[in-house]
Amino acid sequence: MDSPRTSSTPGGPLRLTTRTILTVTAISILYLALSALLIGYKTDQLFLVLLFNGFFYASRPTRRFILGFSVFIVFWIIFDSMKAFPNYRFSAVHIESIYKAEKSLFGIRLQGDGQVIPGGILTPNEYWAIHSSTFLDVLTGFFYLCWIPLPLAFAGYLFYKDRETFFCFALTFLLVNLIGFVGYYVYPAAPPWYVQLYGFAFHSHTPGNTAGLGRFDQFFHGSVFSSLYAKSSNVFAAMPSLHASYPLIVVYYGTRRTNLRWMNVLFALIMVGIWFAAVYSSHHYILDVLAGIGCGLAGIRLFNYLYSKKMGFRRFVQNCVAKTA
Repeated sequence: MDSPRTSSTPGGPLRLTTRTILTVTAISILYLALSALLIGYKTDQLFLVLLFNGFFYASRPTRRFILGFSVFIVFWIIFDSMKAFPNYRFSAVHIESIYKAEKSLFGIRLQGDGQVIPGGILTPNEYWAIHSSTFLDVLTGFFYLCWIPLPLAFAGYLFYKDRETFFCFALTFLLVNLIGFVGYYVYPAAPPWYVQLYGFAFHSHTPGNTAGLGRFDQFFHGSVFSSLYAKSSNVFAAMPSLHASYPLIVVYYGTRRTNLRWMNVLFALIMVGIWFAAVYSSHHYILDVLAGIGCGLAGIRLFNYLYSKKMGFRRFVQNCVAKTA
């Protein structure tokens, strides 16, 4: 016999029944058990389960919200699970080759007294490491902090303003990440800061590093970035730069809503700022950023193809909209 319902609206997971309660409970326990088995117990996983269950059981509106945002939860779970399957176990890590390619394509020649110094060629990362400034440290730090909050805030806006566009955005976001994750395993690559610290030797258990973003923490006497990079899933996942992909998706869907106007200008500014910050902070090569842009465009194109050409996929999106209406 079903338990009391919070809504008489027929159909869908918005009905709080015995079946939905058992399903959510089973998924929660299974997730915690698998996470503990694969990567060890982490408070982050427990927080995620408590957050989901709290929203799910609080009310019908919060249940609708958390079910809609489950697309982003799936992304986080996949990303976190990568810790159990490091990409360097499946393919050789590219360290020297990508460094030399970056220098060959985008190298900056040093000059002294107006003369070019023979052999004095730096990658853009090395150049900015030498020419850093407090202003750029702070500015790029704030830009880089937007890489996840920006798409999540934009998704929250879409959820209440345009539910169909929300699911298009969320599923595009997931597709872009899946493409990027495949890239991590096909082409494992070390970030620029790795070369600066360890050279071209491969060290599999290298911990995450704040690199140039550490100067942001030092300026504010905090540990914002050090806390974030202490939880890094894999330091050899620099190519493609998904930092470069996320704001591109926001700009794409933002421009599809003409009433946003000046907000689209802000989105574009943040996008370019994140691209520059990725290079300035030595977290990504320009090649990584370009690959991230390509990844974003590929995900957008793939979603549009599926949505316009595959009726089953389109019905799936529309069904998601209807179930959270």
